[in-house]
Amino acid sequence: MRLTVRIVATVLALIFAGYFAARALWWTQLPARPLLVLLAVVIYLGTFAAITVGGAGREVRMPPWAAALALAATVAVPQLSNLGMDDAALRAPYATWYIGALGLVGVVCIVRRRALIGWLVLAVLTISSMAWIGFADALGLGLVGSAVWMVIARLLVAFWRRAVRDTDRLASIQQAASAWQATQVARQRERRERVQYALAVAGPVLGRVIETRGDLSAEERGAAHLAEGRLRDEIRGGELLNERARHAIEAARARGASVTVFDDGGLEGLAEHEKNRIRERLADVLADSSSARLIIRAPKDERIAVTVVGRSAAGESSDEDSVELWHEIPRAITD
Repeated sequence: MRLTVRIVATVLALIFAGYFAARALWWTQLPARPLLVLLAVVIYLGTFAAITVGGAGREVRMPPWAAALALAATVAVPQLSNLGMDDAALRAPYATWYIGALGLVGVVCIVRRRALIGWLVLAVLTISSMAWIGFADALGLGLVGSAVWMVIARLLVAFWRRAVRDTDRLASIQQAASAWQATQVARQRERRERVQYALAVAGPVLGRVIETRGDLSAEERGAAHLAEGRLRDEIRGGELLNERARHAIEAARARGASVTVFDDGGLEGLAEHEKNRIRERLADVLADSSSARLIIRAPKDERIAVTVVGRSAAGESSDEDSVELWHEIPRAITD
């Protein structure tokens, strides 16, 4: 069994309760009615055990029945204990045991999130002790100490709650920082992959340009033009591209079309399978298009993930409406 703060505090509380019970029975002179004193001690020990461990396995907050039991015991114990004593012995150490004992009950109520019951216990204890032994004697024989311990317990509970809140806040910040770091690592890996792909695409073309000092054949110039387009797509395309989309764009350029790709964050926040669905749909649209000019844009929109616009060749040099393809790919599948 692990040794926790709660277990240690519970054991200490039970030890102190046992001390007060032993003090109540450490008679230097036999009480007039010892059975009443014994009954008070039994009620106190039973009540203390109940309020200390009752429901503690489920939650820290004391159950209502335990709080009511604590309040009832606070009313009964001083009366039984004092009724069992002679008037001359009411201020003896073994006769005033209930002051510290019930103060400990109030401390347990506060620690177990029943602060109102704890203060009521102190109020009832104050009234009972002052009624039996007087104001000054009650203060001097333990009432002040009980009140001080209850105030300390209340402060410790408040500090503990604040510490728990701060710990939760720090844990949330740490989780957010870890998530941000994971995102940055993923983005760095994606950038490395894009750089590697760009080098694989442009490397041979650049090598050929250097080798021929720019004197390329028509076929090589066409290959260089396609490589340049692929590089632009990798830089601007973001998350829009997969292998099928790349091949569809390259096929459109190979037939002479001008293709422009812009990713403005339209796929952000989507699951990977949703992104793949959109990329596959984009590849299908591009494969079916015959426009001379294709503009692919992924705007930040709540409904639309990707917009594909196709224009005729005349539209590049005239002001007339030359849109011959307009296709929107939604972020989510709709019925």
